[in-house]
Amino acid sequence: MFGGMGMGEMVLIFLVVLLLFGAKRLPEIGSALGKGIREFKGSVREIEGELKAADRPRYTPTPREPEPPRRIEGTSTPPATTGAPTSSSTTSVPAAPSTASAPSSTEKLPADAPKG
Repeated sequence: MFGGMGMGEMVLIFLVVLLLFGAKRLPEIGSALGKGIREFKGSVREIEGELKAADRPRYTPTPREPEPPRRIEGTSTPPATTGAPTSSSTTSVPAAPSTASAPSSTEKLPADAPKG
């Protein structure tokens, strides 16, 4: 039952306690014993909680590195790295592809056109 103690051993211990302390003090002793066991269990739970809290990794946020500056796609001129003034326009629009293309080999050119 209790750590290898049988019913016979428990009755023997009860009789010895009854003879030593008397029937009047037996309830007081039982009450004090119960309080002591409750306090002991509470202390054990508290210590276990502290140990578990110490074992848990603490949350430490890692500082994020700033992202490198991004390039804006579609600009035809690189940004100035010196203190020299740039054009008054802050954005540049890429030129639209020209619809006039070089004449194909099947088109007829005027006779006086330069060959190129």
